[in-house]
Amino acid sequence: MAGIVVGTMAIIIIVSVLNGFTDLIGMFYSDFDPDIKITSVEGKMFDPNTIDTEQLKSIPGVISYAGVIEEIAMLRYGKRQYPATIKGVPDNYTSYTNIDKLLIEGDYYLEKDGINYAVVGRGVANNLGVGISFLDPLHVYVPKKGKQVSLNPSRSFNHNYLYPSAVFAVLEDVDAKYILVSKQFAAEIFESKNSISAIELALSPEADVKSIQRKVQELLGKGFHVKNKQQQHDLVFKTMKSEKWAVYFILVFILLLASGNMIGNLTMLYIDKKEDISILKSMGLPVQQINRIFLYEGWLISLTGGLIGTLLGVLVCWLQITFELVKLPGAGGSFVISAYPVHIIFSDIVLAFFAVFIIGFLASWYPVKFMSQKQLSTANIN
Repeated sequence: MAGIVVGTMAIIIIVSVLNGFTDLIGMFYSDFDPDIKITSVEGKMFDPNTIDTEQLKSIPGVISYAGVIEEIAMLRYGKRQYPATIKGVPDNYTSYTNIDKLLIEGDYYLEKDGINYAVVGRGVANNLGVGISFLDPLHVYVPKKGKQVSLNPSRSFNHNYLYPSAVFAVLEDVDAKYILVSKQFAAEIFESKNSISAIELALSPEADVKSIQRKVQELLGKGFHVKNKQQQHDLVFKTMKSEKWAVYFILVFILLLASGNMIGNLTMLYIDKKEDISILKSMGLPVQQINRIFLYEGWLISLTGGLIGTLLGVLVCWLQITFELVKLPGAGGSFVISAYPVHIIFSDIVLAFFAVFIIGFLASWYPVKFMSQKQLSTANIN
């Protein structure tokens, strides 16, 4: 029973911690990404006039609409060069994201006194050696559209420069990829004219994201991808979900090994009670009812162990959520959180208890069936 208790606790605690880390990563992405992002299935850019934007804005729950331009450019700062994704955002970008919370240096502004500025990701800034207090501009190079033939390669590129106004930090894959500029600057250097790369929608806190996503998809048709926050980083969240299930099955396998003790104990109990079984048989008790005694005992051990393990696992998770008992190693202010995050999901508890029930049933049924057949064969020989 103790082995089943520990195994059940381990499943609930470890899976809940993985849920906590998934939520933490989702929180970081949530501050940077819109609630719903619309992109074209074909091509990098599309003309927003080809869709009914007014009807899109009028969907209940949509509180903000913005067209953005995203494209890769070559950045140069001093002697260093680095490819990054330039994201041209409108003036209302701060209204539907929490970019202000992500700034680790400087202030958010993309244009000031007729000068273009950029909010640079920490990874991009580190690779280029950019600082907001430096006087040198950040040079941006983008290939011109169409076929360019020139003896001077520099004429094949659109060139402009920016001054960094702030540095933001989200996660490594975002920090090392993006810099934010004004939409006007991006439109000029990418020669996009009226075209945009994506439409970003912000929803009210009480809005049903899945319902609105479905309505937007029906409105736009199959020519557009409509993605929520998790789908915008599908690979990351699918990987974390796969890790969670892998850990779950590994722990279930360990629980299966622990249940081997119960098989051995029930077998030894059957042998030890051999004389009592013979007496019960001679008194007229059917073999099926004798087997049920051992079967029920095995079920009682597994169900009691599973119930106690579930309660203790939930208790440990609650203590960690409330009092942050287990701290992250080296979390002396360098991390956003100081203790392991935990998120209890009811379905995980049900799955853990279901696994204990199935394993307990099999671990009880096998030795009873095996010993019963052996007992019957011995009786027939006698």
